[in-house]
Amino acid sequence: MRVSLRWLQDYIDLPTEDPAEIGRAFDMLGHAVEETETFRADWTSVVIGKVLTVDGIPNADKVRVTTVDVGEAEPYQIICGAWNFDAGAIVPVALPGAVLPGDFKIGSRTIRGVESHGMICSARELGLGEEADGIMVLADDAPIGEPFETLLELPDVVFDLEVTNNRPDVMGMVGVARELAAWFDVDYRPPVIELATVPGEPDLAITITAPDGCNRFTAREVRGVTIGPSPLWMQDRLRKAGVRSISNIVDVTNYVMMETGHPLHSFDADRIEGGVLDVRWSTPGETLETLDGSTIELTPEDLVIVDEAGPTSLAAVMGGARSEVSDATTRVLMEAASWNPPTVMYTSRRHDMRSEASARFERGVDPNLAVMADDRACQLLVAIAGGEVLESQIDIVANAFSPISIDLAVRDVERFLGEGFDAQRCAGLLRRLDLEVSATDETLTVIVPTYRRDLTRPVDLIEEIARLADFDTFDSTVPTGPVGGLTPDQVRTRRLQTALRGMGLSQAINLPFVSPEELAAFGGGIGEVVSVRNPLRDDQSKLRQSLLPGLLRNVRDNLNRGARSVGLYEMARVFYARPWADDGRVPDQPNRLAVAIAGPFGPAVLGRAAAAADAEVALGIVSAIADRMGVEIGRTAAQPPGFHPTRTAELDLNGQAVGYAGEVHPDVVADYEIDGRVAVVEMELAPLVAPVAAPLMAPVSNYPHVEFDLSFDVPPALAGGDLVDATVKASILLERADVFDDFVHPESGQRSIAVRYRLRAPDRTLEREDIDGQRDAMVAAAAALGGTLRGES
Repeated sequence: MRVSLRWLQDYIDLPTEDPAEIGRAFDMLGHAVEETETFRADWTSVVIGKVLTVDGIPNADKVRVTTVDVGEAEPYQIICGAWNFDAGAIVPVALPGAVLPGDFKIGSRTIRGVESHGMICSARELGLGEEADGIMVLADDAPIGEPFETLLELPDVVFDLEVTNNRPDVMGMVGVARELAAWFDVDYRPPVIELATVPGEPDLAITITAPDGCNRFTAREVRGVTIGPSPLWMQDRLRKAGVRSISNIVDVTNYVMMETGHPLHSFDADRIEGGVLDVRWSTPGETLETLDGSTIELTPEDLVIVDEAGPTSLAAVMGGARSEVSDATTRVLMEAASWNPPTVMYTSRRHDMRSEASARFERGVDPNLAVMADDRACQLLVAIAGGEVLESQIDIVANAFSPISIDLAVRDVERFLGEGFDAQRCAGLLRRLDLEVSATDETLTVIVPTYRRDLTRPVDLIEEIARLADFDTFDSTVPTGPVGGLTPDQVRTRRLQTALRGMGLSQAINLPFVSPEELAAFGGGIGEVVSVRNPLRDDQSKLRQSLLPGLLRNVRDNLNRGARSVGLYEMARVFYARPWADDGRVPDQPNRLAVAIAGPFGPAVLGRAAAAADAEVALGIVSAIADRMGVEIGRTAAQPPGFHPTRTAELDLNGQAVGYAGEVHPDVVADYEIDGRVAVVEMELAPLVAPVAAPLMAPVSNYPHVEFDLSFDVPPALAGGDLVDATVKASILLERADVFDDFVHPESGQRSIAVRYRLRAPDRTLEREDIDGQRDAMVAAAAALGGTLRGES
């Protein structure tokens, strides 16, 4: 939002004109000043003149000779190549010796034997616009001989404000004045609207068939207008606001939008087919030629204004060429409507038609501002384009909006902001924002107007109080409130993050968008895919069902930038097209943990020398996680999509499948253009961070332990974990069991698993009979699974 200080002074008498002080006020109010631009007369010796005569020059058909009265004793003779004026025109004249923008010096010269002293200027030559086909023609009452800059608001300062999405009320000069009035504790004044009307009503029938897209439709008819250029003062203000002047009718709609914050649209009433307008959703196959000359294909998600011939405007975004005003326009339908903000946002982005109007409607323009904006536009239109405003106004309200009431406890203000905020001070600050406040010593009841739709909770009012109290005056420490804390799940999540960082992994944060190919690579189900309605790119058209595609992109990018090894983890949500248990209105979105490792990695995980990432690294990560989180994670061989078919394990926790660990399938690795193996883990986060029972402590035995190794020949399909579990359960004195060898003979194909066992009794030194009994029980348990003690078969 570009705010001209001179224009702003129409609505407020500021106590200062210091740009730095005003800029600080904007910053403290929450409207950051992105840039400050100073406008000055970028010329010298340019005055207002009146053309007295216009004559041709022999043998010169492209220029004419004029005499111009500039308020001196004798008129100036000036040759001019423009043809858009005649005798009597009031024009800007650069006198001999003048300097125009670009250090262009003006003097006297002779053309075809005719002397020319000075120059009649166009808007481009004065740096006031792009129009160069003709010279500027000024108002008839401009004072002859006065400096041209007296017709402009110069010097001036323009503040380019960053207005947040929840503050549409600050997208107009009046709203900006209201904010500064509250800050400086002075009055502001909205524009005075005195609309003269004549009896009559528009010869139009207007309906709203889509109330879910249009809240209100207001319109007036102005008859007998004459289209032409806007007055210089309006062109100047629009130029500073970053809006190009087009014609008086269009400029009025833009001017009122910049003034009030409410966009408008002007129709040529004679070009509305059938005398009817309806607001409805588009139907398949409809098209619209817009004001910029392009033709767009409409979808059922587009809200349109239609007449009997079809769509004539893309609601809130852009008007149609068929009903636009032209040089022949004499009847104008001035429309000020209120639209559903998400509808406008989706439509403008879908068709890539962002505009000043859509930027305001997306934020949520006050529906109750429509009548005032419409009347203001008609008032200005009659003033600069002539015509008469019909007395009857069309005003259809599909969805009414009323002020809301919020109760604010004074004690909460002091709890958040500190001492010194009693009921009287708080009420005074809120009233400066034009909020209606009734107060007791303990409670404020605040009536919030409809233009402040961002104020819905007591804490919002506390923020308003803080804004006006000046953030710079608060103590550097925040007052303490009720003691809070982390939930058990949050505590365990932080413990998990600490463990992952301790393993040498770095956290990655990725956007949730993936391509259909990435989704399919890891088994994305077609029926449960969440599609993005308006994707930024085709390769970001789906929401992820796995964290691994994003991590693989991260791995590739880091390796391409010279990293020798990469170890990353991510904790984030994945999405499924089924109702979420926490809120059935949105897709299911469980939290996941994923790890991806490429290149030499391992010391912090496996206690071994760094080696290429493989399934052993992935399972080492799982073991380290289980140990740190105090849980047991089981493993069984698995072949999920996207993973290596023989180097992947399914993970289970408390009998529930929670994810996979292993290596990425070589084909998927190749698709991501990664050289070598990539070790990965992906697990459901919720069961991993769920609270667990405190571990039971057992007395430490003071008696010596006994260790021995058993090597079993086992069926090829038997999981090593199943063998260890069975033999562990067979012994009541077992303290520890570790697999130290898993070997497949290259010729016979016989598989052998070697396990080291540790036995210890809590109350005695083990005898040979104790050890043999435990050993025999373990061998029997292995036999039940098809395993035999090696050498005894």
